Amino acid sequence: MKVSSRGEYALRALIVLGRQRGSVVSIPTLSKRIQVGTPYLEQILLQLKNLGYVKSRRGAQGGYAIDRQPDEIVIGQVIRQLEGPLAPMSCVSLTRYEPCPLEEGCLLKPLWALVRDTVAHVLDRTTLDDLIEGKISTWSERN
Repeated sequence: MKVSSRGEYALRALIVLGRQRGSVVSIPTLSKRIQVGTPYLEQILLQLKNLGYVKSRRGAQGGYAIDRQPDEIVIGQVIRQLEGPLAPMSCVSLTRYEPCPLEEGCLLKPLWALVRDTVAHVLDRTTLDDLIEGKISTWSERN
């Protein structure tokens, strides 16, 4: 799994909008806050709007606002919708499986499945609210 710049900026936009619950944030303001060009940001926001994460308002006071409660937005779902499967290799994808000619007896497949499951476990238990509230810790902080 690789998160593209689109996925990264989408999550950053959701964080900014989630922190500003109930407020509309203009595209230029959002663009400056997350350090991304306006045309690219507009594409990302349109996709987030189509997925139901944000809503828009037109006009001089227009912009975007979060359209769900941050604790209802699961990061794993957002990433899958924007980026596709979480599996690092298609031979272990649950949604876009593609066979590999070396698959039979492959000693790497269990490793790739473990990576997929570990990433899914973390992302599916993380909400936008967790990110906003700083409720994320690394493995080294936990041990």
